[in-house]
Amino acid sequence: MCFYSSRMHFVCLDCRVAYKKTATSHGPGRCPQCRGELINAGADLAVPKRRDDAGWRALDAVLRSGLTFHGGCCGTGPGYRPRTPREVRDRLALAERTGMPVKKALAVVDPTTADRYGAAARRRSGSPGRRRG
Repeated sequence: MCFYSSRMHFVCLDCRVAYKKTATSHGPGRCPQCRGELINAGADLAVPKRRDDAGWRALDAVLRSGLTFHGGCCGTGPGYRPRTPREVRDRLALAERTGMPVKKALAVVDPTTADRYGAAARRRSGSPGRRRG
């Protein structure tokens, strides 16, 4: 049996706060502190502590790129999301290097093996056109 929470995290990036609400409860709404728009980040978000500057910078980059933490059915989860600014920088460099969309690059687990040809192309041994005897 699948269990998926109906309560979503709504995040204010300026105030560094998250509220759990149902998605149907009066829309995303506004932050009670700054009156800014809340972002529906999904049910699978692990909210960083308010004093965790690096965690909030990474979350800011992920949410502003359009990635959210909405999981799938049967506990599949949202997939990989960077948690530190260094992980964000590595994936932004991947996007710039390969022309991959930023939203897709931020969800890549290992940016050193992902490129436009895929990880399988890097695992091939030998140079192209060279036959093994």
